[in-house]
Amino acid sequence: MKKYEALAKDILENVGGVENINSVFHCVTRLRFKLKDEKIANTEKIKALDGVVSVVQSGGQYQVVIGNNVPDVYSTFIEIAGINPENAGEEKSTGNIFNRFIDFISGVFTPVLGVLAATGMIKGFAAMFLAFGWLTEQSGTYQILYAVGDSLFNFFPIFLGYTASKKFGSNIFVGMAIGASMVYPTLAGIMAGKPLYTLFEGTVIASPIHVTFLGIPVILMSYASSVIPILIAIWFSSKVENLMKKIIPDVVKTFLVPFFTLLIVVPLTFLIIGPIATWAGQLLGAATIWVYNLSPIIAGLLLGGFWQVFVIFGLHWGLIPIAMNNLAQMHFDPILAMSFAASFAQIGAVLAVMIKSKNEKLKSLSVPAFISGIFGVTEPAIYGVTLPLKKPFIMSCIGGAIGGAIIGGAHVKSYIMGGLGIFGIPNFFKPGGSIGFSVLMVIIAIVVAFIIGAVLTLIFGFKDPANAKAETEAGNRETETLIEREILVSPMEGEVITLAEVPDEAFASGALGKGTAIKPQAGKVFAPASGVATTVFPTGHAIGIKTDEGAEVLIHIGLNTVQLNGEHFTTHIKQGDRVEAGELLSEFDIEKITAAGYDVTTPVIITNSDKYLDILVVDDQNVKVGDRLITLVI
Repeated sequence: MKKYEALAKDILENVGGVENINSVFHCVTRLRFKLKDEKIANTEKIKALDGVVSVVQSGGQYQVVIGNNVPDVYSTFIEIAGINPENAGEEKSTGNIFNRFIDFISGVFTPVLGVLAATGMIKGFAAMFLAFGWLTEQSGTYQILYAVGDSLFNFFPIFLGYTASKKFGSNIFVGMAIGASMVYPTLAGIMAGKPLYTLFEGTVIASPIHVTFLGIPVILMSYASSVIPILIAIWFSSKVENLMKKIIPDVVKTFLVPFFTLLIVVPLTFLIIGPIATWAGQLLGAATIWVYNLSPIIAGLLLGGFWQVFVIFGLHWGLIPIAMNNLAQMHFDPILAMSFAASFAQIGAVLAVMIKSKNEKLKSLSVPAFISGIFGVTEPAIYGVTLPLKKPFIMSCIGGAIGGAIIGGAHVKSYIMGGLGIFGIPNFFKPGGSIGFSVLMVIIAIVVAFIIGAVLTLIFGFKDPANAKAETEAGNRETETLIEREILVSPMEGEVITLAEVPDEAFASGALGKGTAIKPQAGKVFAPASGVATTVFPTGHAIGIKTDEGAEVLIHIGLNTVQLNGEHFTTHIKQGDRVEAGELLSEFDIEKITAAGYDVTTPVIITNSDKYLDILVVDDQNVKVGDRLITLVI
């Protein structure tokens, strides 16, 4: 204990003391804190401590990377901090909701990205067939194609209810039921009727009331294609469900837990979550009108630049009633017109990603995202390509802003609420008039937005998982003639990537050791060499082996998978066992781990890298179990 006492005290002091700690536990290489306020932590001082490799802040966790000595540091830390080891990993408060949201947002979209891209393409092609006159709206072929293409978008809350519940570990069928309630056809149809009365009439947040719940007015909104309301609802549902499990007797939990969870969450979703989103959208609409009256160019910059952000948070619904009212009263609308170029800036950025990326999976996802984006369906592009890469999304927003400024500055107006994407251009044809100046400016705006989105993405680039691959290729061949070496074979079947491509700073930086990483195609791990299992983590997500030749190898199955607490992992060895090259060490369920929102990318690193003159990784993109993977040059 004394060996790490000073380090533990320094870490405790610089994370803000025990009063700033919600929970702390450790994995193979790092202490994982959930802090009440990460801003209190002195990150630079912690990084500078002797014994600390790095600090990673990700997904609501404050991770202090220690290395192989982390179990001893952890034991010393909880003793000095006076934390009960049995309760160390339990959260003491709800923590920062925003951080929790960031932690699961990518996880809830990952399982549906393929279907999202596919349905977007089908919806776009159906619109194209209609526009070209190949099909009519009354055609059964068109109606079936459109039903397939629009199914996911119209019932998006149901799909997100499933994936978000998986991420939170709550009942997935309760989550789907909450999402289904939000898009239930009868409730959606009620909004088309005459309202009973209007709340806050005469104000910016005037809200028509069509129905009440126990006498309480319900402000309905269209939840189709929405994202944020269902995610907030599922987060709240997970809390209610956990509470119900604690207070309801086991004999009736099966039906009473879902019963009370739905009975509490669904009404509160309609009464609180929906109105907040509705009012936020109405305020946004009022602000847009005010800015437009002040300066159409500034309004175009803001609306075009932030339109995609508004769509993500569902705030764009506040602008649609204003546009519809403008069309009804004035027979034209200048507001939504300014957002028209944003989708073209988005597909410009996607095209740049498609051209620049060397990652085959990313390129293959970019193709359908680009096609559906042409027709105005940009969800696959946003959630599948640009938003995860960050920079392309920002560049698309800049392109959308410039396009919006051109449209606003030219005082362009739309005359109907018609098609999207390229089929939205007819929206700007003035009834009874010629194509005219407005349509020309719209075409100029979308071309400029497209070019800016593409060019800026090409110039500023993005963190491509495949970019760093070529950096080691030359060195791999230069030392091929050296004789003294140890060869490690691949412990699994999959795609080989460099550590720099791993979306985790501690591994990507090489701070924990040199090596490579594999994106597994089968859920089995085999010994890369003969030796002794020095570390077999209880959760099964990491195994350390010291080979007979002295290499210390860490196989870390997935990223942040320690949080699964052993679920979906089956370990076939224990610490201290002798293992032979090719022996089965562990099995894991790729589909279930991925569905839970975790990346299964598996770093294979040499933790005693300093012992070697060089560490060479094979050039092959794909390997099978037993193929040469790493050559250690002495």
